[in-house]
Amino acid sequence: MTAPMEETASPLPATRRALLRRIAVGQTEGRAPSLVGAVVRDGRLWWVGARGEVGRRAPDVDTQYRIGSLTKTFVAVLVMRLRDAGLLRLGDPLSRHLDVPEAGDATIAQLLSHTSGLAAEARGPWWERTPGELRPETADIFGERPLRHPAGRRHHYSNPGFALLGALVERLRGAPWDEVLRREVLEPLGMGRTSPLPRAPHAEGWAVHPWADVLLPEPAVDTGRMAPAGQLWSTAADLARYAAFLMDGDERVLGARTLAEMRAPAVAPEDDDWDGGYGLGIQLARRDGRVLIGHTGSMPGFLAALWASPEDGLAGIALANATSGPAVGAVAADLVRIAAEHEPPVPAPWRPLTEADPELVALTGPWYWGPTPFLLRLRPERGLELSPLNGRGRGSRFRAEPDGTWTGLDGYYAGETLRVVRGAGGGPYGGADNVHLDLGTFVFTREPYEPDGAVPGGVDPKGWRPGA
Repeated sequence: MTAPMEETASPLPATRRALLRRIAVGQTEGRAPSLVGAVVRDGRLWWVGARGEVGRRAPDVDTQYRIGSLTKTFVAVLVMRLRDAGLLRLGDPLSRHLDVPEAGDATIAQLLSHTSGLAAEARGPWWERTPGELRPETADIFGERPLRHPAGRRHHYSNPGFALLGALVERLRGAPWDEVLRREVLEPLGMGRTSPLPRAPHAEGWAVHPWADVLLPEPAVDTGRMAPAGQLWSTAADLARYAAFLMDGDERVLGARTLAEMRAPAVAPEDDDWDGGYGLGIQLARRDGRVLIGHTGSMPGFLAALWASPEDGLAGIALANATSGPAVGAVAADLVRIAAEHEPPVPAPWRPLTEADPELVALTGPWYWGPTPFLLRLRPERGLELSPLNGRGRGSRFRAEPDGTWTGLDGYYAGETLRVVRGAGGGPYGGADNVHLDLGTFVFTREPYEPDGAVPGGVDPKGWRPGA
C-alpha cells in the first residue's frame, strides 16, 4: 500500500467545513453508500473528506473506486506519447497503423476527440456488465453499423473508439495497453494504487433502488477489448497526483506543451455561449466563470469525476460507489469553486528575468497594425506576448523557435509565424533600420502607417492631415 500524498498547509476551518458539507450533501442527496472528495492545490493533495462506509469503515484517500471513462484520459496520454516519439501523426488515418476497416477513414485525432463517427457503444450485450471473452478480437466490438456519422462532421461520444486507441497502443508498443500504462505513466507519477482490476482496500459497486433504501450488488468484470474505454480503478491520492500532472505536465510522461494541446477544444466554440466541450481525450467544462479540464466516468456501481482549473492551480475529485444518483461532476466542480472562493490563490512573487537578450528588450513596447496600437512584451525563454492596447484587436502569446521566428500559442494567431524583418541597415531589432513585424502577413510598424515601405499597398506620401 502506498503512503498518501504529502499534504501542504491545511485549509482554514471555514473552508474545511464548506468542503465537507458539499460532499455530505452530495452523498446524502445522491443516496450513495460512500463518497470520497478531494482537493488538489498547487500540485499537492490539500484536503480529503469522506462520507458513508466501505466494509463498515469510512473510506479514505487510499480506497480504490472504479473510475470509468476517466480511463480514456490515460489512454489519450499514451497516444500523445506515441505522437511525441514520432511513431504516429494525429492526422494519420487509423488504418495506417491498425487493420480495422470498421473505423472507416477516421484519423487518430478524430478518435481522441470523439469525432470519428463511430457508434457510441459496443455490440451487445451491455459491454460494461459482460466479460471481455464475448469480444475476443477488435472486430468483435462492432455491430452491423459501426459508423453512425461521417468522420469529422460532429462530436459523437464513442466507447469503441477508445477501444481502438488502446489496440493502437498495443500494436505500436508491442505490449498490453495496461502494461504500457503502468510502465510509462503510473510508475513515473507514483500512482501505485491505480490498476485495471481492483486491489484491496476497494469499494464494492452498488445499485441503489430508486424508491427504497436498499442495495443491489453490481458486477465488476474484466471487459477485455473494451477496457481502454473504462476499466481502471484508482484512489483519491493517486488521482490527486494525476490531476497535478494534467495541470502542469511532467517531462517523464508528457510536457506542459503537449498537455496544453490536449486541453484545447478539438472544435473551437463558435461563440461565448458554451458550457462543455472536448479536446484530445480531455473533457472541458465551464463552471462559475472558469474553464475546467478533466473527465467524468461511470461503470456499473461506480461514479467518478476529476475537474481541474489550471489557472487557479486547483482540482476537485469525487468518487462514489453507486450506479446513479450522486452528481459527482457537480461535486468535483464545486470543490474547486469553494477552495477558490474561500482561499483565493496568492500570486507568485514577481521576479525579473534571469537573462534577457538586449535586442529582444529593444523590440518590446508599442507597435501598430495600421492605426491600431499593440504592446509587445518579453516573456521567459525568449517568448513574446502581443496584446491590443485599447482592448480591441487580436492578441497572442508566442513561443521562440530555433530559426529566430516565433509561433503563436493561442487566439487568432495560434500556429501562425511571427517574424522580425530588418531593414537594409541590418542593425539590432530596435534600431533605426526600418524594422517591422510580419505576423502571418500582417505588418506591424513602430508608428501608425509608418512610411518606410513596409506597409503593403504603400502609405500616402502626404502623410497624416487634418479633416476636410
